[in-house]
Amino acid sequence: MANGLPSEALTRALPIALPRAAGSLWGETFRRFRRHRLATFGALVLVAMVVAVLVGPFVYRVPIDEIDFKAKLRGPAWAHPLGTDDLGQDLLARMLYGGRISLAVGIAAMLIAITIGVAVGAAAGQLGGAVDHTLMRVTDLFLSLPQLPLLLLIVYLFRDVLKKALGPEAGVFVLIVAVIGGLRWMPVARLVRAQFLSLREKEFVEAARGLGAAPFRQVVRHILPNAMGPVIVAGTIDVAAAIIAESSLSFLGLGFPSDIPTWGRILFDAKDNLDFAPHWAIFPGTAIFLTVLSINYIGDGLRDALDPRKVLAH
Repeated sequence: MANGLPSEALTRALPIALPRAAGSLWGETFRRFRRHRLATFGALVLVAMVVAVLVGPFVYRVPIDEIDFKAKLRGPAWAHPLGTDDLGQDLLARMLYGGRISLAVGIAAMLIAITIGVAVGAAAGQLGGAVDHTLMRVTDLFLSLPQLPLLLLIVYLFRDVLKKALGPEAGVFVLIVAVIGGLRWMPVARLVRAQFLSLREKEFVEAARGLGAAPFRQVVRHILPNAMGPVIVAGTIDVAAAIIAESSLSFLGLGFPSDIPTWGRILFDAKDNLDFAPHWAIFPGTAIFLTVLSINYIGDGLRDALDPRKVLAH
C-alpha cells in the first residue's frame, strides 16, 4: 500500500500523472507569457511582420526592380503606398522582399550561435577539468575580440570569393550568416556551462547516473532539456542582434548588393536623399526598430515565463 493505493495501481497511475503535470507546467508557462503584455504585443507584431513578408509578395505583385523615372522619390500615394526610391522603384515591394532576407539572416545566425554555444557549453560543463578550462579560455578569447570591426574585416576579405563561388545573393547570405553566428555563440556557451554545472549535481541526474545511464543519455535526456529555458531567451536576443548586425553591414556598404533590397540596404541607399525623400529611410528604419523591439519584448516575456521559481510558485 502507498497512500491508500495498492502499489500496482500506483505504478499504473504514475505514467498518466507525470504527463499531466508536465502539460500543466507548460500550460502555466504559456499563461505567464500571455500575462506579460509587452511580450504579447511583441509576439503579435512579429507574427504580423512574418506574415507580411511571407505572404505580401504574392498579394502585392509589383516587381522589386520595376523602374519608373516619372515617379522617383515620391512619397506615399495610392499607386505606391510607401513611396518610391531614386529610380522610381516601389518601396513597399522592396521592403516585403527584403524583409524575408533580414529575418532569415537573424534566424539562421541565431541557429548557428545556439548550436555552437550549446555544444561548447555542454562539453565544458559535463566533462570539466582540462576540457572545461580550455573551452572557457577559447570562449574568453572570442569575447575579447572587437565584434563589429572583426565582422567588417571578415566580410570585406571573403565577400568577393563567396560571391563568385555561390552567386551574389547566396554567397553574401552564407558569409554574413556564418560570420554573425560565429561571433555570437560565446554568451550561450557560458550560460549552458553554468546550467550544466548546476544541473549535473541535482537528484534526478544522480538517480539516472545511479541507474546506469550513459553520460550521453544523461546529457540528452535529463540535463540539456532542463537547461534550454535560458538558451531560448538567449536565442531571441541573438535574432535581434543578428538583424542589427546585418543592417549595419548593409548600411556601411559591405552587406548585400543594391539589387537585393534588405532593410539595411534600403537604408544605405536612402542616406543621401534624406532631405528630399525622408520616407525612403523612415519605413525600413521603422521595420527594423519594430522587429528588434518585438523580439526583445518576447525575450523578456520568455525569461519570466520560463523562470522555474516563478512557474512553480503558481
